[in-house]
Formats: sequence, structure tokens, C-alpha cells
Amino acid sequence: MSILITNIGELVGADSERWTIEDAALVIDGDRVAWVGAAADAPDADEVVDAGGRAVLPGFVDSHAHLVFAGERAEEFAARMSGRPYAAGGIRTTVAKTRAASDDELRANVRRLVAEMARQGTTTIECKSGYGLTVADEERAVRIAAELVDEVTYLGAHVVPAGTEAGDYVRLVTGEMLKACAPHARWIDVFCERGAFDADQTEEILAAGRAAGLVPRLHANQLGHGPGVRIAVEYDAASADHCTFLSDDDVAALADSETVATLLPGVEFSTRQPYPDARRLIDAGARVALATDCNPGSCYTSSMAFCVALAVREMRMSPEEAVRAATEGGARALRRTDVGHLRPGARADVLLLDAPSHIHLAYRPGVPQVARVWRAGLSV
Repeated sequence: MSILITNIGELVGADSERWTIEDAALVIDGDRVAWVGAAADAPDADEVVDAGGRAVLPGFVDSHAHLVFAGERAEEFAARMSGRPYAAGGIRTTVAKTRAASDDELRANVRRLVAEMARQGTTTIECKSGYGLTVADEERAVRIAAELVDEVTYLGAHVVPAGTEAGDYVRLVTGEMLKACAPHARWIDVFCERGAFDADQTEEILAAGRAAGLVPRLHANQLGHGPGVRIAVEYDAASADHCTFLSDDDVAALADSETVATLLPGVEFSTRQPYPDARRLIDAGARVALATDCNPGSCYTSSMAFCVALAVREMRMSPEEAVRAATEGGARALRRTDVGHLRPGARADVLLLDAPSHIHLAYRPGVPQVARVWRAGLSV
């Protein structure tokens, strides 16, 4: 079935030469974008949707999320807001609850969050494991994620479980656990940070993952300066995520590589850390993405629109730069060419805003502005 969306006031991401097209129309045919252009030139279609002068954007691409978990950590958030600094140890709280949950409970929670994201315009989702930390629990995490999201990342190297020696755990992550999880995942990730995994451990884990056919991505430079960005670039990681504390050499390395700097401003909002300096990265020529990092501890938001608003207000991005980072940037961080834009041939992931322009995502923060969403041509 074909769908013509016409009378679009501002069509975003549908032309490689122009960021926006005014007085536009778009045709969906099956699960693909079939045509874009001026509304006056639009072809016929089986169904016609009148956008009423509102904006149409590509669906958001959330390239960093942790959705397979049980429980929540609201009390930890409240304590942190009262002055306690964030540390990665809170992950172990979620690990205990996740291990105790049934497959059906975990599956229901992922399904709930995916639906919540879709209602807010997110049509492509990456999901990591990392709250199991045993072979069986990590395997079921990536298996459940693979049922419900687009991209799955094996993050057995989230933290070292309590009572386990780090070297023993690295051997498990690169051995039996990797063998069990690799069939369900495309990516491998490591939390390269103080309190988690050091440079040597990170490189060992990424090398093992790459040998098993998984593509590297990396949690890098979130809590302080460190080797994460250097390792990400060296291993041709698709993305280095967080990038809060960067040296000049880190910025130059990202600018000279294909590795995307994925920024997660909801984390800084929820932890009161400094925000990443997106302006510095963009001006240096680095590729930048925005994602939610939706998780129960350091950032329990599923709203890409909220992250766009934070990026504009706190990270010195223009509204165009922020929306590009939340769409095209996220697609690049997942090495996808079929999503994050609305050019003919793209997957028909279409977001109709209840607003005349993409600028309203930052201009009206916290206000629900999603009028309608199509994912792969189907109305959500």
C-alpha cells in the first residue's frame, strides 16, 4: 500500500543537498520511501495524509541504550541529586534484580520501553546486554534484545561482578560468554573506565570480539580522561560513546577517523557531570551522534527529543546539528545507510511533528510534539 504525506511545511533529511524542503510531499510504498519533492508535483497514492503544514522528519535513531534489565534505581537518583557523586557501582544493583527476573519479565520490560520510544519518534534502537554478567544471563539478554530491537550489542564487559577476580572475568568474557552471545549480537562493547576495565583488558576483549565476527564500539571517557577514545579509534570502533572528558589528541583522533562520537546528554542531566563539548568536536570535524543511554541507573529517559533539547541548550549545538546527530548521526554510529534520512530508498521511518519546524524540538522542551509515526511504512 502506498501513502502520500502531503502539505508538509518542512521536510527534513530528504535531500542530500538541502537540509529542509518547504511545501513538500513524500510517498511511502511498502516499507520504503519511494518519492520526495514539491507537494504540487506529488504522484497519486492509495492513501493521502495531510500534514497540515507541519514538519516531517526521519525517525530518531537511538544508537546507545540498555533496555534488558529488571527493577529501577529511583532512590539512587534521589541520593545523587542530594549531593552524592555517581559511581559505576550502582550497576551491580541492577545486575542482582536482572538475574532474579524471568525471561518473560525481562521481555515485557524491553517491549514496554521499545513502545515508549516509538511513541516519541524513535524508530531504530540499539540495545546492550551487561546486567547479567554470567554466561546464561548475558546470553538471554542478547537473545531477548534480538527479538525486539534493530541492533544488539554484547556488553559482558560492563563491570567485574562482585567477588570475581578481574583476570578471571576477562577470560570468561572473551571465552565461554562470547561464544554464547556472539550468535545473537552484531556488536561488542566494553566499559573502558576506572572502576570497570583498563586499557589492556579493553583491547583484549575487543580483539576477541572482533575475531568472533563482532564489530567494536566502546564506552569511552565518561568519568574522566583515559585511553578509551584512543582504543576506539585504533580498533576502528563504530562509535566512542560518552566522550565527556577529551584531550586535544582525543578530539583530533576522532576527527581523523570514521569513529562516531556518540554523546549522551541525558547522563549528564541525571548525574550532574559536565556536559560533553559537542561544539569542540563538530568544529574539529568529528562525526557526532546523540543517543539516550536509556538505563535504570545513570539515565532513565527514552526521549530523544529531550536529548536534542539538552544538546542545544547545554552542548552548544544548533537545532539542525542536534537533530542531524539524533538521526543521521545515530545511523552512522550503527553503520546503517537505510535509516536516519528520508531520501528515496530509505526505510520508511517517518515522524510527523505537531509543529511547523524541527526547531520546536529544542524550542519547546518537554512538550509532547509527535503527531504520528511510521516505522518501515507501518503506522505506530
